[in-house]
Amino acid sequence: MAFIDYYKVLGISKSATAKEVKAAYRKLARKYHPDLNPNDKAAEQKFKEVNEANEVLSDPEKRKKYDEYGKDWKHADQFEQAKQQQGQYQQSQSRQGASQSFEGGDYSDFFEQMFGGGFTGGRGRNVRFKGQDFNADLELNLSELYETHKRTLTINGKKIRITIPAGIHNEQIIRIKGQGGEGANGGPKGDLLIRFILHNDTPFKRDKDNLYSSVDLDLYTALLGGEIEVKTFDGKVKLKVPPETQNGTKVKLKSKGFPKYKKPNEFGDLYLTYELKLPTKLSSEEKELFQKLSKIRNT
Repeated sequence: MAFIDYYKVLGISKSATAKEVKAAYRKLARKYHPDLNPNDKAAEQKFKEVNEANEVLSDPEKRKKYDEYGKDWKHADQFEQAKQQQGQYQQSQSRQGASQSFEGGDYSDFFEQMFGGGFTGGRGRNVRFKGQDFNADLELNLSELYETHKRTLTINGKKIRITIPAGIHNEQIIRIKGQGGEGANGGPKGDLLIRFILHNDTPFKRDKDNLYSSVDLDLYTALLGGEIEVKTFDGKVKLKVPPETQNGTKVKLKSKGFPKYKKPNEFGDLYLTYELKLPTKLSSEEKELFQKLSKIRNT
């Protein structure tokens, strides 16, 4: 496989910050996305290269290996192990009067020598390497995660149908086995790691599995009590308001919060805060009645 300069693909320098990598990736991913370039093979290939570059350069560990080993970065751990084995072998040969050296030289050449065509260890086993893991961000609205549903994604030009469980949290990552890059020497495929970016399109504030909201309460219901209708995430419910309810009173509605991740039929709670709304544009008769009430309260 020809070497691909991931920095060149994203149009950034090797000293680019993580923020600059992310910005470059998002710009190019939008530009070459298959949905915006239907039946465009060149754009599809470019989109794949942009994703590959982001997979590596957005991960500090992968980027470090890529900077050091170039096209062989995916096998950096095995390469380090091979260097150690080479060192041990040299020591063994030196004790027997034979000496081999590996100083400087080209890492890639040595890697090909050790692993080309499948590295054969002392017991004759071919080393198999797992394929590269792919990373992807999926942006969703909070309202879409109240129920488990299926969705089709396009990853590196390939359509993948996944199940999105209800209750996923912002920036949570799920791993889908076998949907990454191809393995080497018959090794297993890599995995697909999806990070969820959530946008709150609801009137509720979410904290883990609990939801929070405020409810307007008119003066008369607060003073005399009564019944009001309030919104929950999945519909409306009626609440009884006790007489003389104070501004800022909090009410807990058990199991009316958000679904708990991978716990069917389990929900967090909904917390409502009453916000007292005073009447405005009082008529002369209303003002007179309030004045009488004020005199009664103060006598």
